[in-house]
Amino acid sequence: MGGVSLWYGRQFEFAFPADLYPNLSVRLRGTPARVEELVRDCSHEVLTRKADGKWSAQEHVGHLLDLEPLWLKRLEDFAHGRAQLSTTDLSNRKTFEGDYNARPIKDILAGFRTERMRFVERAEEVDPALYSRVLTHPRLQTPMRFVDHLFFVAEHDDHHLASIWQFIH
Repeated sequence: MGGVSLWYGRQFEFAFPADLYPNLSVRLRGTPARVEELVRDCSHEVLTRKADGKWSAQEHVGHLLDLEPLWLKRLEDFAHGRAQLSTTDLSNRKTFEGDYNARPIKDILAGFRTERMRFVERAEEVDPALYSRVLTHPRLQTPMRFVDHLFFVAEHDDHHLASIWQFIH
């Protein structure tokens, strides 16, 4: 499943201070540029190559785009003080059905950049008092602060960037 099993087995420790927020904001804001840099000189054949039933590099980029609405929805869960973070489709059906290998990579990248900036800009509007608000993550069943959510998204980004890097090298 495109490296997803390694992600689902990962454990997280959220022991850093909430004032790490600016670092996380910069990291999240930079992900579209890092993805673009990784794939810039790759041919369509390299980007869409699949191995062992795993996602292609281009499908990994599509998956990042697919999850942006979830990240934003969870941000709103914090902002509205809900009891638990919104759940996701753990089968990643949207990515499997997205037919990303048939789309131009530039369109996927542009969509990801637009959606990520929407998320980052909304996060920057949040009252700093919210950084420490705690909700339960539905899959991990662990308390997560807003700032931990940002860290989680950044780590998810890096997980898929590493998968893309492995495919193209």
